[in-house]
Amino acid sequence: MPSGQKGVIVMSQQGQLIRLKRTGREAEPLWAYRYRVGGRGSKRVQRGGFAAERDAAEALERELELLRREQRVARSLTLAELVEAYLQQHDVDAVTIEKLRSQEIAAWRIALSPGYRFDATQALRQVLSRAVLWGMIDINPAKLGVDNPTPRRREQRPFESWAELETVAANLAPRYRPMVIFAAATGLRPAELLALERRDVDREARVVYVRRSFTKGRLKCTKTEASLRAVPLQAIALDAIEQQPSSPHSTLLFPAERGGYLDLHNFRNREWKPAQRAAGIEPLRRVYDLRHTFATFALRAGISTFDLSRYMGASLTMIDRHYGHLARDGREHAIRLLDELSAGQRPRWTLVDAAWTPTLADAASRDNENIA
Repeated sequence: MPSGQKGVIVMSQQGQLIRLKRTGREAEPLWAYRYRVGGRGSKRVQRGGFAAERDAAEALERELELLRREQRVARSLTLAELVEAYLQQHDVDAVTIEKLRSQEIAAWRIALSPGYRFDATQALRQVLSRAVLWGMIDINPAKLGVDNPTPRRREQRPFESWAELETVAANLAPRYRPMVIFAAATGLRPAELLALERRDVDREARVVYVRRSFTKGRLKCTKTEASLRAVPLQAIALDAIEQQPSSPHSTLLFPAERGGYLDLHNFRNREWKPAQRAAGIEPLRRVYDLRHTFATFALRAGISTFDLSRYMGASLTMIDRHYGHLARDGREHAIRLLDELSAGQRPRWTLVDAAWTPTLADAASRDNENIA
C-alpha cells in the first residue's frame, strides 16, 4: 500500500477489497482489490483507483474469473460479463464498445439498419470467438446459422475534375483553400490532415509522412499500422503547401486561425457546405470525399491498386471493393509499363516510400513519445 495511505481490508471470497484513505479533509476514499494467483506464497496482484466499492468488487470478480478459466474451473459468464472481459483486453474504439454494451443485445440485429447490422455482428463474433478460445463454449453461435452478408458497396461521390474542385476552393476563405486542394491531392483522412506538421513534409523527396491523427480532441497514432506511410506529393500538392499562409505560433501545416487544431465540425458548417452551394455542387460532398477524389484520380492516372493501397493506408480488399470498378484501361496501362521496362525505360510510377519504410518503426516510436 502506498506510503501515507491506510486502508480497511474487506474479504471477498478469493480476493480482498481495500479502502484507501486519500489525503485532504474533503478527499473521497478510493477502493482497490488484491488477490493471489495461486496458493499461499504465490504472487499477489493489487490494483486500485476505483471510486466505489462495487466497482472494485466487480473488477475483482472479473480477474478471478479469468484466473479460474486458466485453471479450467470457470463458471458460466453472461454475455455482458464476457463483453467486459473482452474489452478489458483490447483497445477498441468507442463505437465498438457502444455496440457490444447495448442493453437490447438480444434484438439488436433485427432492429438495426443493414449497414450497422454488419459491423455489430462482426463485433459480437469477435467476442464470442474469444469465448471459444477460452474454452467457455464449443462453437461461436454468432457464426453458426447467422448470416452476415457484406453490405452492398456504397457509391462514392468524388469530385469529377480539378476544375470542379477549384471552383469550390475559390468560395472558401483563403486560409482553407490550400488544405482542400492538398487533401484531394494526397488522399489523407481528415483526421490525418489535421495532425500534419511542417516537419512531416519532405519537399526534396516529394513525400509527406503520415504518422498521427487528431480526432475528437485527441492526438493519437494512425488508424492502423498500415496507416503509417509516405504519400507522394504531386505538383498541385506542393503548390498548395506554398500557398498555405504561415503561422509562426504553430507547428501544424494546416492550423486553425489561432494556431491550434482545426475544428472540423465548424469547418464543415461554416466553410465547406456554403462553398459547395455557391459552386452549385449537388449533392453536397463530405470532407471525406476528398479522399475518394484522390483515389479516383489516381486510378484514372493508371496507378495500380497495390500502390494506391499503400499511399492511402488501406487494404487491397478495401481499395478493390470501393474503387476497383473505377480502374479503367488497367490492362492497357500494364502493357505500356511492361513494354517500357523491357525497352530499358524507367517506369513512370515507383514506390516512393521504399527508402523510408525501414525507419518507419523508429519514426513511429518518436511520435508516440511526443504524443504521450
